[in-house]
Amino acid sequence: MSRFLFVVPPLAGHVNPAAAVAAELAVRGHRVAWAAVPDAVREVVDTDAEVYPCAVPARVRRPPGLRGAAALRFLWEDFLVPLAEAMAPGTREAVDAFRPDVLVADQQALAGALVAERLGLRWATSATTPAEVGGSVAALPKVEMWIRSLLTGLREQFGDPGATHDPRFSPELLLAYTVEELVDTSVPRVRFVGPAVHGRRTAPDFPWAWLDRHRATVLVSLGTVNTDIGSRFLAECAAAVRERAHRLQAVIADPGGRLAGAADATVLALPRVPQLDLLSRASAVVCHAGHNTVTESLWHGIPLVVAPVRDDQPFVAAQVTAAGAAVRVRFGRADRVGLGAALDTVLDGPDHRAAARHLGDRLRAAGGAGAAAGHLEALAARP
Repeated sequence: MSRFLFVVPPLAGHVNPAAAVAAELAVRGHRVAWAAVPDAVREVVDTDAEVYPCAVPARVRRPPGLRGAAALRFLWEDFLVPLAEAMAPGTREAVDAFRPDVLVADQQALAGALVAERLGLRWATSATTPAEVGGSVAALPKVEMWIRSLLTGLREQFGDPGATHDPRFSPELLLAYTVEELVDTSVPRVRFVGPAVHGRRTAPDFPWAWLDRHRATVLVSLGTVNTDIGSRFLAECAAAVRERAHRLQAVIADPGGRLAGAADATVLALPRVPQLDLLSRASAVVCHAGHNTVTESLWHGIPLVVAPVRDDQPFVAAQVTAAGAAVRVRFGRADRVGLGAALDTVLDGPDHRAAARHLGDRLRAAGGAGAAAGHLEALAARP
């Protein structure tokens, strides 16, 4: 039996894949613990999970209009660096108490990688988005130099100042929850395992009887971080589906309650939806090109309409569009006409569905949580 410590940021899209892998390791008889914000983990895993608490910086609200370089600067200066500084002490305490054989650090939980290297602990990277793996920032030399300067400052505080490798990439193992067709990378030691889609709680109170089996279902989601800016886009999606009410219906994830009172026989908007369960019944997905939503949709062979907003989303959207499984629209300008036309394209033409099914076959063959757990076991077993 080996011990695995997972270090994750308080973001559902990063906790969910790690939770699936952790559950698989537990089934195989290993001991698993977490260094994280307890509430963020216990929303996904069992309430009796072994969680060592980490602090987080005071919440800084991202200005809704940030895009491009400004959004990247905010991500690093106002979130990733302060998060690493806040989590490092709790991560160190977790390592001292739990004594893991392997530390599994989410790529955005930099404290995990830095603490591991300072203590000489074996560690793996959990990359929940292919953007960094695919070198989307490395293609911009000045931006990459700036990021490396920030990482150097963090390393001097919490890591090994003599280390030369990039703490975003473990020198021993990097788990990427995708397949090679969706990322162009030269990073060594990458293991493409596909999405970890199992072991997630469902919503038993979802009104399944609302779904009309005679109409195709469209799932609409902008994730949890775009709540403040998604009102218009969600409303236009609802309007596009209503114009096709004779053959379409939509379930819309609306965590901010922006469409309150707008539900009818064609559109159902709820604060939380059982995404994985709905994907098994959906015919198309409209989303922000969040990596988990894209790969989980493809895993089910579902074509997409993608409207990237910021961060890694343009990269993910470009990859899935180039692979032929999605139509891309502009988030800020898409209206019911454009969204309706995009839905017609992915639903009525055979090409996008065929590409989605092909990618789904590749993603399932990658092995998911089971494959990731196997790679981690092999790392723990190395002399």
